[in-house]
Amino acid sequence: MIIQGTETLTSLIHIISESLLTPVVILLIIFVVLVILCLGGFINERISRKPIEPDEFEKLIRDISFADSPSEIEEYVNKSGLFDWQKNVLVKISKNYDIGINARKALASELISSEETRLIKNTNKTDILVKLGPILGLLGTLIPLGPGLAALGSGDITTLAESLTIAFDTTVTGLAVGGLGYLISKFKKQWYESDLIDVETLAEVELESLSNSGDNNA
Repeated sequence: MIIQGTETLTSLIHIISESLLTPVVILLIIFVVLVILCLGGFINERISRKPIEPDEFEKLIRDISFADSPSEIEEYVNKSGLFDWQKNVLVKISKNYDIGINARKALASELISSEETRLIKNTNKTDILVKLGPILGLLGTLIPLGPGLAALGSGDITTLAESLTIAFDTTVTGLAVGGLGYLISKFKKQWYESDLIDVETLAEVELESLSNSGDNNA
């Protein structure tokens, strides 16, 4: 009785395992399409990406530090080589020059945090590919091996060859998806981290300049 129950459960697991092969292959194909699209977007972003030069960044810090008014700060920021989202953050901070110092700091922190969340979302897709690509590749490797080994036992070399082909193909595909996703995520995160450091630095300088302007006006 116990043996029959075990055989029933084993058969059920076998059926479930074999039924997963088609969804795994379909997901791998979808992931290949997604990673190609992500790679195209990555290349396009890399070509069009023009971060602010170190010399210009240093000059912008000095300009903001010695600015006499919030409108002057906005002018320097808008004329700079910063990205649009960086300019928006700094301009919003300067436009709220009339609120308290602590309130300005809280606003700056929230604006930067919001942009950081947005940038993280840009890498979520490739992060998923990095994790799930190799997993699906492994599933696509192991699932066909069951029928393949069974075929080997019965001397069916053709079925064994087909199973091994599927296993190798899914492994290579899954690893390729994960590898490309990893490279894209790695470089994007480096870019975005550098951009966030730049805007955080400028925000601190701007907050200090606005505080000094308020003290002078007082």
